[in-house]
Amino acid sequence: MFHDPIAQGGTVSENRPSGAVERDGSVPEPALSDALLRLARSVATEAAELAASRRSEGVEVAATKSSLVDVVTHTDREVEEFIRARLAAERPGDGFFGEEGAPDDSTTGLTWVVDPIDGTVNFLYGIPQWAVSIAVVENGPDPQRWRALAACVVNPLAGEVYEARLGGGAWLSGRRLAVSTPASLEQSLVGTGFSYDSDRRVEQAAILGRLIGRVRDIRRMGAASLDLCAVAAGRLDAYVERGLKPWDHAAGVLIAAEAGAVLQGEDGRAPDEALTVAVAPQIADELITALADARF
Repeated sequence: MFHDPIAQGGTVSENRPSGAVERDGSVPEPALSDALLRLARSVATEAAELAASRRSEGVEVAATKSSLVDVVTHTDREVEEFIRARLAAERPGDGFFGEEGAPDDSTTGLTWVVDPIDGTVNFLYGIPQWAVSIAVVENGPDPQRWRALAACVVNPLAGEVYEARLGGGAWLSGRRLAVSTPASLEQSLVGTGFSYDSDRRVEQAAILGRLIGRVRDIRRMGAASLDLCAVAAGRLDAYVERGLKPWDHAAGVLIAAEAGAVLQGEDGRAPDEALTVAVAPQIADELITALADARF
């Protein structure tokens, strides 16, 4: 039923550009994946420091996207350009797929999937629940085809750096992460998110009304990458959401998976825009049944 995001791997090929990877059923060479993770961590940390500095100076909305409440700030754009430039300098030829700008194609087989500020509305309002999210994937940028190799999510206001590499576990500030072990769905805390579309939010509220009586409680904190990391850290027992873009979940899905979470999308596919579920294994089947019953 469930998609296993770490079931396949890749290795460096002598016949492809340096740092390129191939799908051949094995985990990437540790030297490559470690180097990718170090770069993701370094760039995400620097970008988060830049964003926090700009936030302290004040925030101005630059534009809206899908609706009046779907905002982008000047800092979103500045931080993404900073990340793009840093990665291009260190890894020329890699692709880039970010929220704010045009994508760059890859000549190495690797693509960096970036959310410069995940939780922009929280950022705008001064709520300390936003992050810089960076993942590097093979065969991107389609979540149904890619395989994430390394990821880092940084919440600078909490001083937290979440990271993972394929096959290397998930970590928070030197502590290895593991998902929770809830006794039942009724004793489980579940995170979710809402659409920017007001009509869709009304529908989602009705769905949660059918679900909330079957779980301990629901949390909506406003940053998908941090919600997925919360599952990895055992702060949430599960997280479910529809409508996430690739940059919203790319890093968080790998971190949650490496901490032992079960990951699933629609009809057993990989997590994507249609559906993202991250859940502790003990309650996975119960949750999927409850979501179906609630017509989530």
